[in-house]
Amino acid sequence: MRSDPGRFKSQKGRPSLMYAFPVLLGDIGGTNARFAVLPGPGEPIRFLPRTLTAQTADPIEAIRIALKVYQGDAPRSAMIAVATRVDKSVIRLTNAHWTIDAAAIGTALSLERVTLVNDYTPVAASVTVLDAARGDLVPLGGSGSAGTGTRVVLGPGTGFGVAALVPVGQQLAILATEAGHVEFGPTTEGEAEFWPHLERVGGRVTAEVVLSGPGLFRLSRALAARQGLVCPFSVPNDVLAAAREGDALACETLDIFASWLGRFAGDLALTFEASGGVFIAGGIAPRMVDILEKGGFRASFDRKAPHDAWARSVPAFVIVNPEPALHGLAALVTDPARFVFGSQGWQQA
Repeated sequence: MRSDPGRFKSQKGRPSLMYAFPVLLGDIGGTNARFAVLPGPGEPIRFLPRTLTAQTADPIEAIRIALKVYQGDAPRSAMIAVATRVDKSVIRLTNAHWTIDAAAIGTALSLERVTLVNDYTPVAASVTVLDAARGDLVPLGGSGSAGTGTRVVLGPGTGFGVAALVPVGQQLAILATEAGHVEFGPTTEGEAEFWPHLERVGGRVTAEVVLSGPGLFRLSRALAARQGLVCPFSVPNDVLAAAREGDALACETLDIFASWLGRFAGDLALTFEASGGVFIAGGIAPRMVDILEKGGFRASFDRKAPHDAWARSVPAFVIVNPEPALHGLAALVTDPARFVFGSQGWQQA
C-alpha cells in the first residue's frame, strides 16, 4: 500500500521490506564507485558521475561529489553494493582502502535506511531486467536465449565476482559467493610450462589471481618469462591495447584468458546446474567480446565430460550494458519481495 509519495509501508505489523523513495543506488568496487538515484518505482534511473576509489577519501565524500549534479528530491534511503563479503554493517573493501559504514553513511546523508549487499547480488538481479534485444547482452553460443532455470553471473574486473540466481517457488534467491577465491590450476602441458612463473597471491593461484585485470598482467608476465623475455606491459590495460595492435604476447595472453574464463564459467554452470544461462559481467569481458566469440571461450565452456552435451545447451552471454549493478539495485528496491538475498545495514531508530 502506498502511503505517501515516497514510501511503501509494511502490512499487519510486519517489518517493511520496502524502501523510501527516492533511493540512492551505489555500486562500489575496487576501482570505481558508481551511483544513481531512483526517484520512484518504474521511473528512469538517474545516473550520476562515477568516482575513482583511489582518488577519494571515503564513500561519504564520493556520494556527496556524485550528488552535486543531481537535481531532484533528496534520497531518503540507500542500497549499496560493495566488492567484498557482506557479513556486518561496517566492512572494508577487498581491493581498495575504503571502509563502508552503513550507519555513518545514513547519518551523514540524513537517510532513513542504508542496506549493504555483495556487489554481485544486484548483478544477479539485473539479468531479470536486461534484454538481448535491447543490446544489453551478447550471446556466446549455447541454446540461444536465457531460460527461467538457475542463472549464474560472474565477472572479471579488479577482482572476480560470482553469484547465482535460483528460482525458489515464486521468488528468486540470490546466492552471493566468494567463488573467485577457489584454486585454479593448469590442465595442459603447455599451461604447466609457464605455471611456475605465475605470481602467487597469499601463496595461492586462484581464479581471481588469473581471471581479473591484475590477472591479465600476471598472465602476460608469466608467458614472457617462459620465453626468457621481459614483459613490456606496465598495467593490465596495456595488454588489451597491445592486442588491438597485433602484439603477439598480448594476443596469446587474451586467447588463454578467454579459454580459462570459459573453463571456469562452465565449471560454475555445472556447480549450480545453471540451465537458465551464464552471464559474464565486469569491466574486462565487454572490451574483448570479439576474442570471446572466436571459439576458445566456448570450447572450454563445453568441455565438461561426461556432461558435454548438457554444457553445450547452456546459453552464455556477455553483459555489455555499462551499469548492470545499478539496474539490478533498482530491481531489488522496486520489488524486494520478489527476491531473497543476504544483506546488512542500518535503519534510523
